Amino acid sequence: MKIGIVADDLTGANATGVRLSKQGFSAATVVYRERIPDSHELDAVCIDTDTRYQKDEVIVRRIKKAMESFREWDAKVFCKRIDSTIRGNIGLEIDTVLDEVGANSVSVVVASFPDSGRISSGGYLLVDSIPVQETDVAKDPVRPITQSYIPEIIQKQSKHTVAHIGLDKVLSGIDPLKTALEAEIDKGHRIIVVDAVTDEEIETIAEAMVLIPDIPMVPADPGPLTVAYSKAYLNQLVSQSKVIVTVGSVTTLTGRQLAYLKDKTNSNPVYVSAEKLATLNGSWEVEVQRAVEEALERIKEDDVLIITTHKEGTNILDLKAKAVLEDTTQDALAKRITDGLAKITRIVMERTSYSIQGCFTSGGDVTASLCAVSMANGIKLEDEVLPLAAYGTMIGGHFPGLPMVTKGGMVGDRKSIYDSVKFLRTKNTRRGATT
Repeated sequence: MKIGIVADDLTGANATGVRLSKQGFSAATVVYRERIPDSHELDAVCIDTDTRYQKDEVIVRRIKKAMESFREWDAKVFCKRIDSTIRGNIGLEIDTVLDEVGANSVSVVVASFPDSGRISSGGYLLVDSIPVQETDVAKDPVRPITQSYIPEIIQKQSKHTVAHIGLDKVLSGIDPLKTALEAEIDKGHRIIVVDAVTDEEIETIAEAMVLIPDIPMVPADPGPLTVAYSKAYLNQLVSQSKVIVTVGSVTTLTGRQLAYLKDKTNSNPVYVSAEKLATLNGSWEVEVQRAVEEALERIKEDDVLIITTHKEGTNILDLKAKAVLEDTTQDALAKRITDGLAKITRIVMERTSYSIQGCFTSGGDVTASLCAVSMANGIKLEDEVLPLAAYGTMIGGHFPGLPMVTKGGMVGDRKSIYDSVKFLRTKNTRRGATT
């Protein structure tokens, strides 16, 4: 999952980026004139548009450019960083972001930053318990703050009607707050100011926002809501993300490992016919397509999708006899099996609407085939799951950065595949929501 944050000044961009970094995101700040770094490591980027005191046409142009950069970078979540004392042309900046996100998008504005003494109650922004208009910020030489009621400040700057949800609704909990947000959205409000006094209340707001999946939500805040919403959004995606387990090994140990995995994850494997894959004729493609269709249905139910030729109670295929019939070599037929499993896995990853958190492969031949059909240059090795089981990410190809655990068919105990899947789940939750 990639997060794009539009900030109107550099220090604000950096402050939000640091908060995201502390929560495990890999964040960076760039200025609007520069390209977002071509790095698979980044999953949060703050673009400084330097627009706090700019003319309207400059604000619109720079934010549009920032949003274009985010789309090219394939950002999935868009946020608007605002000043913690509500300086600047907040309404126009939010309007421009909403225009770029889409006609049904909604911005939730939480001006609170409890750690810095900023809270909002009754729609009013208080700085160290003092209305913001009574603080030194009111003397801003360029754009002085003359009032403290947040909805009215934004309403004067925005083309949209601005709604307000009070602290009572936030304190009622996630579900009542979700209902309150939906009620304001149904009235046509695209900017909703919400009160918050504590970080816990900001987290409640974020959790309520992610429960409205059909409306693109844009957090607008000094940082805490952006971080809370990004975490909540990510957690939601990770809970919906999938791990694909592709096994071609026919060893008894592999059978025990698959049985343990099935029991622990309540998964129903997609069984692929080794005999139909071990051929040079048309049944290979037919079996691949059949398995793909079954897998695309199965992945809707199973968080761990198992694709395997290993089915308990079936006889091991006699490749030697089959090779004679096909007038080819055993090695050629064995490769057709692994290539078939790899192609099924690749097509499922390409066609499914679910996020793929990572892949597990058992057997060096299956791993090599998956890299080959995915056009990967190799695997960047990063960690050891257990002896002779490695964790890494794909280099290049169709799925650059895809997390993988690879293990030999004769490696480990009955828990090894399950432990490898758990490793993928916990090791790389951020990447798991980006595919």
